[in-house]
Parts: sequence; C-alpha cells; structure tokens
Amino acid sequence: MGPWHWGDGMGWWMLFGGLLWLAFWGSLIYLALALVRSRGEDREEPRSPDAAEIVRRRYARGEIDRDEYERLRKDLAA
Repeated sequence: MGPWHWGDGMGWWMLFGGLLWLAFWGSLIYLALALVRSRGEDREEPRSPDAAEIVRRRYARGEIDRDEYERLRKDLAA
C-alpha cells in the first residue's frame, strides 16, 4: 500500500480539509474586521481649516487685498 492508504479513515485528507476550513473562516473574519474598520474611518469629520488657512484662501480668491492679507496674517501670528 502507498503512503495515502493508511488505515480505513480519511487520513491526510481529513487534516487537509480541516486546514482549508480554518483558512476559510480566518479569511472571512479578517475581511469582516477590515470592513468594519474602514467604515469607522469614513465617519471621521473633515478637519476645519484654521484661521490662517481661511485668510490665505480669501487672498487667493481676491476677496481681500495684499495689505489686508498682511495685516490679518500678522494679527493671527501674534
């Protein structure tokens, strides 16, 4: 008899099948946890721009002139 015919039981096939089931359930749990974590990250609120960023954006859009921009920037730095 060859090495695959050890007794009347399932032998190595039973061990192989068990390992496959273990890999299947492990992968399923891993994917479920990854999905839950990724949804939790999506719920974070976007960061609000700070005052200096707002002043830079207003200057870039032309809402304030250079003198106003410099004055506001100095006030915020103090």
